[in-house]
Amino acid sequence: MPDLLRRLLASAPEFPEALDKLLAWDSVSDASVDETVNTIVNAVRTRGDSALLDYTRQLDGSTADSVAALEVSPARLNAARSSLDSELRTALEHAAERIRSYHEHQLQQSWSYTEADGTLLGQQITPLDRVGLYVPGGKAAYPSSVLMNAVPAKVAGVGELVMVTPTPGGVVNDTVLAAAAIAGVDRMFAIGGAQAVAALAYGTETIPRVDKIVGPGNIYVATAKRKVFGQVGLDMIAGPSEILVYCDGKTDPDWIAMDLFSQAEHDEDAQSILLSPDAGFLDAVAASIQRLLPTLERSAIVEASLAGRAALIEVSGVAQAIELINRIAPEHLELSVDDPEALLPGIRHAGAIFLGRHTPEALGDYCAGPNHVLPTSGTARFSSPLGVYDFQKRSSLIRCSENASALGRTASVLARSESLTAHARSAELRWPRK
Repeated sequence: MPDLLRRLLASAPEFPEALDKLLAWDSVSDASVDETVNTIVNAVRTRGDSALLDYTRQLDGSTADSVAALEVSPARLNAARSSLDSELRTALEHAAERIRSYHEHQLQQSWSYTEADGTLLGQQITPLDRVGLYVPGGKAAYPSSVLMNAVPAKVAGVGELVMVTPTPGGVVNDTVLAAAAIAGVDRMFAIGGAQAVAALAYGTETIPRVDKIVGPGNIYVATAKRKVFGQVGLDMIAGPSEILVYCDGKTDPDWIAMDLFSQAEHDEDAQSILLSPDAGFLDAVAASIQRLLPTLERSAIVEASLAGRAALIEVSGVAQAIELINRIAPEHLELSVDDPEALLPGIRHAGAIFLGRHTPEALGDYCAGPNHVLPTSGTARFSSPLGVYDFQKRSSLIRCSENASALGRTASVLARSESLTAHARSAELRWPRK
């Protein structure tokens, strides 16, 4: 594997173009995926349970005779929780508690204030009524994603959380079911794909219509989410997982190599980038990667990811590193340096920031507490991690007293300037112009 990772020099004239190519990611569906998803979504929208059952039989090999038969009972979820190996159950419960504790700090409260003339202004915070949670199924099962999506929804006070997950060939992952029980999922259905997204968005005879859909999925799920956006709210359309590590050269290179692997093992399109001012350290990490890669269970996936989208980048120093961090706007950022907090004022764009040599990104994926649903593909420039605020709505409060004539006058003048005289007269009837 002599040329597994590309080496880049940030001060080289060709670097900006090379970086653009490295970061390029086109997550847009192709025409055939669009056509398939359109067909499925429209069928479920018009035929409801009948279409949903047809596609679940066709695509997942289900033998169910009704959509109702695909609902997984709370008793089944609790049984899965009870049957788990005690160490795994304890780990899930511990992670859930940490996630819950962190997200409780995000709860927003309603507020208001009253002005001198008696006008009241404020904001009312209310949770969403019903949320749909999509969870990948079969072998690609991630109970941690159940916790990260469901726990903040429950902290926010969502009235009903409906989880869907495919069970191809009847394969049910008990750890996912246990996570659903621990997180407080209200209803669960063994359905997946674009048909599940459509069912959540439009509702069927059995599946309740939701207000928002969260959770990851494959290209068909992502395309379906795009199609139903506006009918329901969405969390985000996520791209491949990413990690950007900035290291001063003093951390064990094996640690950094494994941190890069931790993202590369997700899939072949995941991206792992290391920045360092120490060329010798980059050499040491490259050597660690070569030595440790064959020891990984998912070495083929990791090797493809590193060869396709990874890089070791030599920077001139901290200032250039911060400039690149903000340019890349990574999903996960590790600051493996002596004083990581000193770098924070300069960092504007990152989904989650892991501070210090003993804070691997992997802890954030599972149990640190902050959410692991993060903006990818540079969208940290304008997006934030999933949180309680994604499951709450804000309504403005306005109450004017009879003494609010100055406010009425301002509204009247502005409305007439826009030739919207009904607006103006609505104010003038209450506070006649003098």
